[in-house]
Amino acid sequence: MTILGAFHSRFQAHPQPLQRSTVPYSRTPAPAAAVSLLSALLFAAPLLAQEQAGGGGESENTARKRMVVERLGEGESIELDGRLDEGAWSRAVPATGFRQTDPVEDADPSERTEVRILIDGDNLYVGAMLFDREPDGILAYQRRRDAFLFTDDAFRFILDTFLDQRTGYFFETNPAGVLGDGLLGGGGGGRGGGGGGGRGVNKSWDGIWDVRTARTAEGWSAEFRIPFRTLNFDPGLDDWGINFERSIRRRQEDVQWNGSRRNQPVTQPIHAGRVGGLQGMSQGLGLEMIPYALGAWRNVPEADEPTTYPTDIGGDLNYNLTPSLRAGLSVNTDFAEVEVDDRRVNLTRFPLFFPEQRDFFLEGSSVYEFAPRSGPRPYYSRRIGLQSGEQIPIRYGLRLGGQAGKYELGFQHFNTASQPGVVESEDFTVARIKRNLFQQSSLGVMYTRRATDRDSVGVAPEDRHTAGVDLNLRTSTLFGDKNLELEAFWVWNSDRGEDGGGKDPRMGDLTARGFRLNFPNDVWEGHLSYREFGKLYDPAVGFVTRNDFKRVEPRIAWNPRTESVSWLRRFEFNVQYRYLEGLTSHQKEEEVWEFGVLGLQFESGDDFNAEAQRTYERLDRRFEVYDSIYIEAGEYTTWQASTRIFTASRRPVSVRGNASWGGFWNGDKKSGEASLTIRPLTGLSFSTTFEHNDVDLPQGDFTTNLARLEVGWDATPLIALTGNVQYDDVSEVIGLFSKLRWTLRPGNDIFFVFTHNWLRDPLAQDEEIITLSRGATIKANYTIRF
Repeated sequence: MTILGAFHSRFQAHPQPLQRSTVPYSRTPAPAAAVSLLSALLFAAPLLAQEQAGGGGESENTARKRMVVERLGEGESIELDGRLDEGAWSRAVPATGFRQTDPVEDADPSERTEVRILIDGDNLYVGAMLFDREPDGILAYQRRRDAFLFTDDAFRFILDTFLDQRTGYFFETNPAGVLGDGLLGGGGGGRGGGGGGGRGVNKSWDGIWDVRTARTAEGWSAEFRIPFRTLNFDPGLDDWGINFERSIRRRQEDVQWNGSRRNQPVTQPIHAGRVGGLQGMSQGLGLEMIPYALGAWRNVPEADEPTTYPTDIGGDLNYNLTPSLRAGLSVNTDFAEVEVDDRRVNLTRFPLFFPEQRDFFLEGSSVYEFAPRSGPRPYYSRRIGLQSGEQIPIRYGLRLGGQAGKYELGFQHFNTASQPGVVESEDFTVARIKRNLFQQSSLGVMYTRRATDRDSVGVAPEDRHTAGVDLNLRTSTLFGDKNLELEAFWVWNSDRGEDGGGKDPRMGDLTARGFRLNFPNDVWEGHLSYREFGKLYDPAVGFVTRNDFKRVEPRIAWNPRTESVSWLRRFEFNVQYRYLEGLTSHQKEEEVWEFGVLGLQFESGDDFNAEAQRTYERLDRRFEVYDSIYIEAGEYTTWQASTRIFTASRRPVSVRGNASWGGFWNGDKKSGEASLTIRPLTGLSFSTTFEHNDVDLPQGDFTTNLARLEVGWDATPLIALTGNVQYDDVSEVIGLFSKLRWTLRPGNDIFFVFTHNWLRDPLAQDEEIITLSRGATIKANYTIRF
């Protein structure tokens, strides 16, 4: 079994096929797509007006803070030790004047912050002095790269290297010297978002740079060194966008350099200040080689050849065609170091979505985000190189990414090897272009193609194509300082399904379309969305949980602040309605009312929520919810209540838990999940999670249990040991995964991975546990730059 062997099948109990309506098709004259587009344009009117007026961009330039870099003199250098003691730092004029964004907008910060910037021909240096009158209160639990820093004090900044006010780079650290980075733009995505709360940060990008930190009697300090070869930028610009944010975790306080509103996060370049004096920067030849080599041991007792010793070599070659556009070639791509998915039990009739884990596909993936809040997903990278949970070798891959003027570009082409009896060799092509509009908006197109070679009898499916267009309009100056967003999309695929989609399928059957109007602000927030997915919409390189429906979904939330109550930060109330109707049946299939009855966000960082939900669902065919237990076709109405509690992750011991109870189809269900995390020392953590479902149905009762134990030890920010053990009593599989990552220096890594999977047989005598597979892999990669 490969390291990725558990990606799909073992982490999803009883996956069900898409449920398509069985009601005969009938034509209707209603031009649904035209109505959807007209509605989107009507809602877009205020956004267009705001964007044409400046969209919060150039009209605010006079209020933007500005700083200038200091250039290192001949013979000067910076020793990266976290201490700002070189003479060049004292010459640089610092960025000061930070203001609170939380807990009190535009208030004076409780502590002083100063940031300076130096450059030489090859590197950008950022030095931050983070004063603290209570140095014993500084928190730093994390050391792992790209760790979530909700637990720690932190300093972060962004660079808008094209001054387009929508894309850029994100960097952060904590007092323990964590390396955290990501890409801005593309609507977020990726794995998490650092202390920035995940607000539009794709943290899958791992750039080559370094940071050191130091603690002093006055607080703590950080020194960043970022090679210009790591960045794409416009060499014709002397100014970049830049912004800084600091978190003081024990006070749940965030302070920012430019912008002091909660709806002006540091991760949105439209709210950034400016840094000038950027001249004479070199990217070298722009050529980068990353070879790898691996050796492994595999043992599968039931296989014809139980023990094997596979070895492999491969690598990537990257070249900067321009300072802002990079091309890449990958040969014999391998994912031996990739972690397994979190296991989940599926009690629904739809397939589960699992996020991408492979860095090769995650790097630069923000450009491929397509109407991310609406969910059409015409491109899902896990369709490439994975089949039924098993890794399919990727022979080669071609990539192009970056910017050309007002255009953001992305292109990928992959060729996968054949696996006898599993899948034939395939070619995958993905192309994406986004055109910047006004100050914050964009218009994009996407195309994908999947081509499968002929099988042993000379039969091959037709090439499957997908094409789509999406529009994103944004303003941050509605009513002066409010955010408003519109997302609209239309996607078509050529695949007509197993039965050919009938003699003459309509365009509407092959497409998905819709829009979402979003009002993401502090006290009041809400959205209104509408989408239609045709009965044959199923992109061959995409992911769809269901089709043949149209859905409308409004939501409104009120989150008032409680400045008069010292221990409570705000209340949270919301209501959401969802109505779903079959496109071909014209019958109501789902109606849901969700009520956020009470939410409490405490000044301590703790959080409590109570919710209620009324659900109506209509099934047109039965499905198996558990072994030999079926939910029959019919109409079902249920009520369910739930509670959720999180304690502040800044504490050495933190707890997350939720519980729900109420109706489940024609019976009842009680569910609970609890997670306990212990951080006894900096870099050391233990986390355990347990999930339990107790289902009582007239046709049969059952329970499910899932347990997970995770351990992490980061001896330094460059040495990380992680491991987890997972078990669920549906698959009866126990899985062990452990990984050691040693970064010799940024860009040069050694990985050691060990896995072991057991099967527990409850019917055997003494509930015998047998080995399914086990293996170990050592992999090394090295980065060479010219």
